[in-house]
Amino acid sequence: MLTFFQTICDNLPDWGPRLLSGAVTTFLLTITGFLVAFAIGLFLEYLRMRSSVLVRRAARAYLAIVRGVPILVILYLLYFVLPQVGVLLSAFNAGVLGLGLVYGAYLAEVFRAGLDALPKGQHEAGLAVGLSPLQAFCLILFPQAVRTTLPPLLITMISMLKDSSVCALIAVPELTLASRAIMSESFLPLHVFVLTGAFYFLIAWPASLFVRALERRFQRPVAARHQRSALKPRLLGRFT
Repeated sequence: MLTFFQTICDNLPDWGPRLLSGAVTTFLLTITGFLVAFAIGLFLEYLRMRSSVLVRRAARAYLAIVRGVPILVILYLLYFVLPQVGVLLSAFNAGVLGLGLVYGAYLAEVFRAGLDALPKGQHEAGLAVGLSPLQAFCLILFPQAVRTTLPPLLITMISMLKDSSVCALIAVPELTLASRAIMSESFLPLHVFVLTGAFYFLIAWPASLFVRALERRFQRPVAARHQRSALKPRLLGRFT
């Protein structure tokens, strides 16, 4: 066991910078892909709230298709099939778009849960004061939904971080591809992938701690309201 970790330490000056460069690419891929997924998910949920039956069915069809197709197939279609029709995407851009398209479908469900938790009268009140459906969605519903769905959104981003390793199969120079290149040179796959797992852990673990802190912070006001509502009957009973 000591020999195993000694080998990693001996090769760390060579492996470390290369894996760090891949980790930076993984981080950028995840952040950019999440922003694309956020916009797509929000747009899909807005379409599902529209009164047009055709628009709602189109949004639901997109969700059903994308969630039923593996992410690798989406990446292959973007990177290998689109050039056949004249649309050229770099490996990084194809990875960002692929992650965004797939995770946008999942974020749409997160937004749906957050919006369904809001009182129905808020949307109607926005329309009553003269706001358009888009203005009521952006100015009234969306800010409240984001606050309640922020922890699930961040958990989805952590999942995207781990799934970004699939982008190595379309030659995105991220962490997994860098580790595979080092493995082919050193013939030490176990050592390399243990170090790669440590890099993923160092990225994902602080984000997980941040999500837990947010959940505790958001639960405190709710618990305080429940406590106050539970005390009201007791206080009223004392004075009656």
